[in-house]
Amino acid sequence: MTTAWNAYINETITVKPLKSGPLDGLTFSVKDVFDIENYTSSAGNPDWLKTHQKAKKHAAIIETILQNGATLKGTTITDELMYSLNGENLHYGTPVNPADSKRIPGGSSSGSAVAAGAGLADFTVGTDTGGSIRIPGSYCGVYGYRPTHGLISTDGLIPLAPTFDTAGILSKRFDVFEKVCQVLFEEADDFLQDGDEDFEKALLVPDITSQLESQTQLAVKDIIDQMAKTVPDQSETVLHPNGLSHLREAFRHLQGLEIWEIHGEWIKQEKPEFGEDIASRFDWASTLDKEIREKYNNVRKRLRQQMQALLGKNGVLIMPTAPGPAPLRNAVGEALNQTRMQTLEMTCIAGLAGLPQITLPWAEVDGLPIGISVIAAPDQDRKLLKWIRKTGDQLNML
Repeated sequence: MTTAWNAYINETITVKPLKSGPLDGLTFSVKDVFDIENYTSSAGNPDWLKTHQKAKKHAAIIETILQNGATLKGTTITDELMYSLNGENLHYGTPVNPADSKRIPGGSSSGSAVAAGAGLADFTVGTDTGGSIRIPGSYCGVYGYRPTHGLISTDGLIPLAPTFDTAGILSKRFDVFEKVCQVLFEEADDFLQDGDEDFEKALLVPDITSQLESQTQLAVKDIIDQMAKTVPDQSETVLHPNGLSHLREAFRHLQGLEIWEIHGEWIKQEKPEFGEDIASRFDWASTLDKEIREKYNNVRKRLRQQMQALLGKNGVLIMPTAPGPAPLRNAVGEALNQTRMQTLEMTCIAGLAGLPQITLPWAEVDGLPIGISVIAAPDQDRKLLKWIRKTGDQLNML
């Protein structure tokens, strides 16, 4: 296996399937934050690696995949402790975006998205807390799945912010992506809603697309309009009367509180070396007052109620995944921070409301990929995947 894409922390590790199953013959790589028996995950940071022990068993999602016939080949680079959306790691390098080597791959499932996009593995396993599957999926031009929160077990995952953490997958090929999702759905079958009925309404969020650069607006609008027209009814909605920045700030503060509660003691004790942007984020999280939790939890509660009312069992929300194509590597300053803030405005919707979201590599700007996302109500994951198959076939996108 080539290392030209710099996707791996350890590409020599191999775990054979535990049983034969629907994933026979497929290979997968794993973000270096999951337990693999007799292996120590780094969480993207050498100090974490030095201060933690080998896992005694496989993480739940890894066990499921191995039980269904796939072969694990390699662990992939992640942003340090998963606390970034860029994909640039001070210690282990920046995986090379297969769509454009001059641009970041997105994070924190950076290596997983690159390995999937470059065809180094048939599919990969990642995590998504604030967009860490969806954004690298968009930047690298692959399918990426963030499940309903709690639907797929996160047992054996190094946590970031547990009320937002999810485990999901990425793949370049939709047939492989579909097959792996179906295997994961079997594990969660008791919770999933029936997926046989079609969606009847498509919701669009104009205050997202209107903020995008004009070229990106044009690139995504045509695809979104085509997708929306495959269902009987289309309507526009406003998710917050004062703008999506209010939802973003609720997400950032709730996430930050949880992150410091999970990792603060380890950071104070070990004083790990972090990249500058990661270090500043942890410093900020350490200053948060727990008194703000109730205020922002109320925002989360209202959004969940609103999304349930809007989507019900027959609605799908369609929107761009990211503000635009991947930014250039090694960018610094206010422009990069603004991109992050705008990105979080888009990713926080599913995060706060615990909704399933799948990013589709169906659009591009000047030859660079940009994902189109579909979001459904909680536990509508199977129905969402079936609708993507049907819609993709209708629009010749698969």
